[in-house]
Amino acid sequence: MAAAKAQAPGRGLPPVHLWNPTHCGDIDIVIRKDGLWFHEGSPIGREALVRLFSTVLRKDPDGFHLVTPVEKMRITVEDAPFIATRVDAADGRLTFQTNVGDEVVAGPEHQIRVEADPATGEPRPYIHVRRGLEALISRPVFYELVELSVERDTPEGPRFEVASDGAWFPIGPAGTPVG
Repeated sequence: MAAAKAQAPGRGLPPVHLWNPTHCGDIDIVIRKDGLWFHEGSPIGREALVRLFSTVLRKDPDGFHLVTPVEKMRITVEDAPFIATRVDAADGRLTFQTNVGDEVVAGPEHQIRVEADPATGEPRPYIHVRRGLEALISRPVFYELVELSVERDTPEGPRFEVASDGAWFPIGPAGTPVG
């Protein structure tokens, strides 16, 4: 978002949650697990275009859509639509940067969650960015969270957790590696 604000001073994100156009069909845009955006099988190379598309992305019960006031086109998202590529810890807050320029402070409104791959047990950490859209926390950023974590006793047992903006987030059980 910081980058988007720099490109359009005084303007925030479009109000896609207020737009209710008729579904116009599917478009061959895929956001891969690694955060790369593809159109008709080719990577979208213009960073500004990816950022623009990211501002009109919405998650509905039937999937992800690019939405304008007059069009709604379904796209494919393999995992999360964004990747958290950086975290800064300061003043009791964890501030994440995404690959599309969003800046998010983890807290009650922007929760961190960690799922485990059922087959491998490997952690898959996410942070809520906006209106149901999440960013997969990249492995290097997750390792930073592990370094910042503390062991706490919880009703579920001892866990490693990180704190941000007055909220605690579990990142893994104590006694087992989390990264």
